[in-house]
Amino acid sequence: MTKKHVAVAMGGYSSEFEISLQSGAMVCEYLDKEKYHAYPIHILEEGWFYVSENGTKAPINKEDFSFEKDGKTIKPDCVFNCIHGTPGEDGQLQAYLRLVGVPQTSAGYYQAALTFNKRDCLSVLKGFGINCANSYYVNKGTTIDKEEIIKKVGLPCFVKPNRAGSSFGVSKVKEMDALIPAIEKAFQEDNEVLIETALIGPEVQVGVYKHKGEIIALPTTEIVSKNEFFDYEAKYLGASEEITPARISEKETQKIQAEAKKIYQVLNMNGVSRSDFIIQKGKPYFIETNSNPGLSKESIVPKQVRETGMSLTEFFSILVEDTLN
Repeated sequence: MTKKHVAVAMGGYSSEFEISLQSGAMVCEYLDKEKYHAYPIHILEEGWFYVSENGTKAPINKEDFSFEKDGKTIKPDCVFNCIHGTPGEDGQLQAYLRLVGVPQTSAGYYQAALTFNKRDCLSVLKGFGINCANSYYVNKGTTIDKEEIIKKVGLPCFVKPNRAGSSFGVSKVKEMDALIPAIEKAFQEDNEVLIETALIGPEVQVGVYKHKGEIIALPTTEIVSKNEFFDYEAKYLGASEEITPARISEKETQKIQAEAKKIYQVLNMNGVSRSDFIIQKGKPYFIETNSNPGLSKESIVPKQVRETGMSLTEFFSILVEDTLN
């Protein structure tokens, strides 16, 4: 059996690049060495490079995403996309790879762009009967009417950059005076801001992937943050407890898994995604979906995979085989 060449794309141009490098390193470590050659590819603002084991960098030829290794030109059979944020989670890398004819493991360019844009994604999913919080949208440079916003979403509410991840720029607002500073903070990450009613109930996240055409939901994870919400510190610096499987009823688990699979199907996703919900009065409310969820040691999807009894090596093989086929 000829080993396939898998380029593991990591890094990116956003605040999330360090987390992406951790996800990429994990994929390189666990990809099946019997089946694949794994190549760490750093996609950074200063350039795109294949980074060898001894740290030397070879530039990527953007005409076909090839690179030189030991005097040979390698053109990958597929790209394992581990970039969180732009350009790997917002559709830009996906569109480029499609143009140069290299398949990649995550959602297509349109699906990536749609799910990365929280408000557009909510607008589409509401049309398919998915429950979402009340929301209000603000663009940079437009007049902000505090009273109108609070009338629509109430207090407390969440103020979020529309296109950012890892909870960068997110605030929980409990009184009207804190609203404008929270919007200003979100504008530092994005020129579009989303303001949503703060739902009350457990936060539950679930990974979904496709295998041989079947959409499969992973076990659920309950997020118990020591902070006001699941912010950057809670996600990556240990200020939260992540309980897999979530401490919810069997009925609630099935509801959330069914909802996550429906979202995956409705949006025509590929690869692994992770959808986040709040369960309020027994009903799951959709928060967002991530088309390139974290795969680092601290990330939720790897914990859910292990809960099923599957190894990460098996899981990553499924994602690559599904892409190649």
